Amino acid sequence: MPAISILLPCYNACLTLEEALTSLSNQTFQDYEIIAVDDGSSDSTLEILRKWRSSDRRIKVLSTPHRGIIHALNSGLKRCRAPLVARMDADDRCHPERLTKQIAYFCSHPDTSLVSCRVAGFPENNLREGFRIYIEWLNGLVTHEEICREIFIESPFPHPSVMFKRADVLRVGGYLDKGWAEDYDLWLRMHLQGMRFAKIPRCLLEWRERTDRLTRSDSRYSLENFLRAKAFYLSSGPLTDRDAVYIWGSGMIGRRLSKHLLRNNNPLAAFIDIDRVKIGRTLRGFPIIPPEALQESLAKYQRPVILSAVGARGARQKIREFLSSSGLREGFDWLAVA
Repeated sequence: MPAISILLPCYNACLTLEEALTSLSNQTFQDYEIIAVDDGSSDSTLEILRKWRSSDRRIKVLSTPHRGIIHALNSGLKRCRAPLVARMDADDRCHPERLTKQIAYFCSHPDTSLVSCRVAGFPENNLREGFRIYIEWLNGLVTHEEICREIFIESPFPHPSVMFKRADVLRVGGYLDKGWAEDYDLWLRMHLQGMRFAKIPRCLLEWRERTDRLTRSDSRYSLENFLRAKAFYLSSGPLTDRDAVYIWGSGMIGRRLSKHLLRNNNPLAAFIDIDRVKIGRTLRGFPIIPPEALQESLAKYQRPVILSAVGARGARQKIREFLSSSGLREGFDWLAVA
């Protein structure tokens, strides 16, 4: 049995696949198998995989009809034999020490369920501003506490950067199709089960930016579906047994998130905003109050919680400073969700 199984789903990846496989063959840690799942490609992807398999018996090729990423991931996960599974995409590149660093972390921290790493986007001249901002944010989350603190803001791990314990992922159900991002859904289920995360504070993966990536072309990765995912897992986790939910921000994010929270029967109490034009009005039938009225309003309830839902750059830190100075604890009294 190998120490690591590398789960590599592929679909029409002939232009980048050999580069990805080369980066895996150059790993300093070599005790692995590659479970490559061809998801019904119509180009030469399957032929490339078979060519590489003929010269490296560690590569196992599974060919399936085209049914999408979730089916490919679960089909490959069933074939993985090792206790640790490293994800990889067919258009990315690994640093030679990626597997070495991640397995070493598991050996020294056996209570950890998933280890990621910092990443760099490429090609440099193709990186969009939003992609740069996202990478900057997720690279800043290294410890378990930092990751959990901001896990309801966005996915804290690029999917191809992670290595996880196969048994722990299977214990929470593997990859599920709930109509939103399958990787973010998995991280949130693991989080609510109390599993521990970590990130190697080194760039060990080059993450390709491309205009046709699934996160831009598939509706499961839309903002609306991310908000649906957040509302679903907030409702079954941090909002359980709360008698009042406050949303800081009555703008687009706050409005749309509140819709899904109400559909999940959460006890919305009020919106908080600094816009003097909005203060005193109502949204979805709930009052919009200023920050200075928050403490008096919170005192009416036994277990209230505040969700910070302002996505503007710099706003999260200002809200964090205000709430912390008011004696409210992040992660219990309030959570950042944007």
